[in-house]
Amino acid sequence: MARIAGIDLPKQKKAYIGLTYIYGIGQVSSRDILAKAKVDPEKKIADLTEQEVAEIRSVMTTEYKVEGALRSEVQQNIKRLMDIGAYRGLRHRRGLPCRGQRTKTNSRTRKGKRRTVAGKKKVAGKK
Repeated sequence: MARIAGIDLPKQKKAYIGLTYIYGIGQVSSRDILAKAKVDPEKKIADLTEQEVAEIRSVMTTEYKVEGALRSEVQQNIKRLMDIGAYRGLRHRRGLPCRGQRTKTNSRTRKGKRRTVAGKKKVAGKK
């Protein structure tokens, strides 16, 4: 089993798909890494040699920020937005969407489960 950047890659997957299990690597950057490492993207992870795995690892460490380093950078960027009082930082602080989506309906992923607020009773006969 190939272990790259602290992640065990699935043996049965093709190399370009297996690398996407690493945080910060998508299919495009996966194919780019494999091209630089001179490894066939269609090859299964189980069929990679130790030399090929070492080559992939070296390309990733020199050219890409992945896993822990990338996660911490993203968190620092969000914290910076909160500290300077930017609009996006305030939205992060309140747990609301930051990219202009509507919140009257939807946005349940950010807001969480619905909490019903008791409303006023309608008085009959008044306009």
